[in-house]
Amino acid sequence: MTKTPRNRNAGFSLIELIVTVTIAAILASIAAPSFTSIIESQRVRAASSDLYSSLTLARSEAIKRNIDITLTPISDNWASGWQIAHPSVAGSFIEEHPALANNITITGPTSVVYSNSGRMQAGANVTFTVAGDTASSQRCIYVALSGRPAVKSC
Repeated sequence: MTKTPRNRNAGFSLIELIVTVTIAAILASIAAPSFTSIIESQRVRAASSDLYSSLTLARSEAIKRNIDITLTPISDNWASGWQIAHPSVAGSFIEEHPALANNITITGPTSVVYSNSGRMQAGANVTFTVAGDTASSQRCIYVALSGRPAVKSC
């Protein structure tokens, strides 16, 4: 007499599925705070990269046009955006950067003026600090008297 194999259904039981979903939910809730810090860190990096690019553009435009070029914040607040302009011609903007995300702040001088040689007119090195809500997500942009900016961790 030969035995016939039983026909067994393959798949997951309801209990196995509930346990798997519960473990996945626990792991996701543990990982969520790290994602918010990663997102904030990336926003700070993006803002510092944008400001660095604007500083570099202002310097190159001053050299190219052989005139003084000014980088100033909009509304006396760097986080609300900034503009690159020719200071003696009112309303002539080379570039205007929009406002940043709500939790990003930028501290720095009231304006940066590049001379026609590409050097700073400030007479001293300039530092911008780009920060998020936490102290760990902070980047500094140092501008030497030569006018060349450099982005570093604070």
